[in-house]
Amino acid sequence: MPDAKQAPSSIPVGVDTSRASIARVYDAFLGGKDNFEVDREVLRGVQAAAPQAQDLAWSNRNFLIRSCRFLAGQAGITQYLDCGSGLPTAENTHQVVQRIQPEAKVLYIDNDPVVLAHGRALLEENENTLFVSADIFEPDEVLSKPEVRDFLDFSQPIAVMQAGTLHHYIGTEGAQIMQKYVDAVVPGSYTVISHFYDPETPEHTAVAQKMEEKFIHSPMGSGRFRTRKELMEFFPDQELVAPGLVLCDDWWPDGPRLKPLNQVEECIVGGVGRKI
Repeated sequence: MPDAKQAPSSIPVGVDTSRASIARVYDAFLGGKDNFEVDREVLRGVQAAAPQAQDLAWSNRNFLIRSCRFLAGQAGITQYLDCGSGLPTAENTHQVVQRIQPEAKVLYIDNDPVVLAHGRALLEENENTLFVSADIFEPDEVLSKPEVRDFLDFSQPIAVMQAGTLHHYIGTEGAQIMQKYVDAVVPGSYTVISHFYDPETPEHTAVAQKMEEKFIHSPMGSGRFRTRKELMEFFPDQELVAPGLVLCDDWWPDGPRLKPLNQVEECIVGGVGRKI
């Protein structure tokens, strides 16, 4: 295993290897190789509270893939603003939607130097996919960038993707952030959100609180588990696509469930909203 000061590959300029990165921690949760010891420290800490913690990442990833198939296939969306894209892995947003809509445009937003370096190298030959550096929790910054406005046509529907991102915003203005994104797109646009979840039952809340404590007091410093009431505020001026805001694994699963969900899988939810 590489130590904290060695990159799994080359280290882009600006990377602080002494601090955990959201994208690299997510990579570690998925069993990837593009992470440092400080990122794996976060994983081990959360696993100490919930041994099946990696299932958070897999539930999130599989929900993202299924929601992308829905948007490209059923909804016919050909423009995507993917906020907090994370490190490239198997079945990225552009790969899923362009398989169904070959001309679909996918704009990834991230401000992690490792993500940008990997993403730009991966997508340099794909003219319908673009990486832009910006802070996804500053929608005014994102939406005012000329490359964003030039690449996407805001007079046509756009899918705004916030898959596994908003729980890393630990402030109280998450609803206002999403309101700005929704205000920027036309009716018929969609929002995809997956988020750590506090089910508000004694058994599950205890697990959620233990994981949240480990996330927030880790070298990463974020990972909020919010209630249904709090999460519904992230879908302003929208109607939720059936089945609504549900456990990620319950959002149009690929087949019948052969084993019950564990407590960790019951602590992450997802939903798709349509602007009305």
